[in-house]
Amino acid sequence: MTQKKSSPDGSLPARVPLSKERILQVALDLADQEGLDALSMRQIAQGLGVEAMSLYKHVANKEALLDEMVEWVVAEMGAADPAAEWQAALFERARTLRRVLNLHPWAASLIESRSSIGPERLRHNDRMIGILRSAGFSIELAFHAMIALTSYVYGFVILEEGNRRKGRPKAVDHLQSAISPSDYPYLFEMIKFAYSKKSADAAAGQAQTGPQFADFEFGLRHLVAGFEAVLREMQNPPSKACDRPA
Repeated sequence: MTQKKSSPDGSLPARVPLSKERILQVALDLADQEGLDALSMRQIAQGLGVEAMSLYKHVANKEALLDEMVEWVVAEMGAADPAAEWQAALFERARTLRRVLNLHPWAASLIESRSSIGPERLRHNDRMIGILRSAGFSIELAFHAMIALTSYVYGFVILEEGNRRKGRPKAVDHLQSAISPSDYPYLFEMIKFAYSKKSADAAAGQAQTGPQFADFEFGLRHLVAGFEAVLREMQNPPSKACDRPA
């Protein structure tokens, strides 16, 4: 049996009270390191040095814990600068969303799978809509723009996580050796470009972050430019051509 260490005055150290915050922190760390499949109430309890049943005094069940984890992650995104132009605010929101979701690779799929929506997610969505509405977007255009932007970021993050798991450089190497230029001339040309890009990024020390960041920025830049064009068209609709007499 392990002997508990005592403090200099001979008393045992005070035990840190169990709380929902401590449970969440251990759950987040476990999910970040080992994925959601490794997440269980028993594993969390072991990480805290308590019995699994004691967790249920603070969280109703695992489903409630997952909802709380989603709220925690969304809260990390914070708020955009209220003084920023709407384009800059959207860029900042998209980049922050990508950064936070990449810190928690399990989060993107989990967030989109939850049927219940907590106050942090509601606040985040409300702020996003507010950026667009304050810029002059109609509620319909704001709806479409928000769906397009969030779908782009979530999809890109899920793609990045897949590339990390299988190893993007290895996948490029495999495709270059497996694809025949006579059978797939355009795809072969693209793979050849990707291989040269991978080599250049590796030489620059950016093999893990450079290529995907550039790809993300390319799509984001053109997405926001598209929003600008739609907003201009809404604010300055083309005049109808007058019918010419026969």
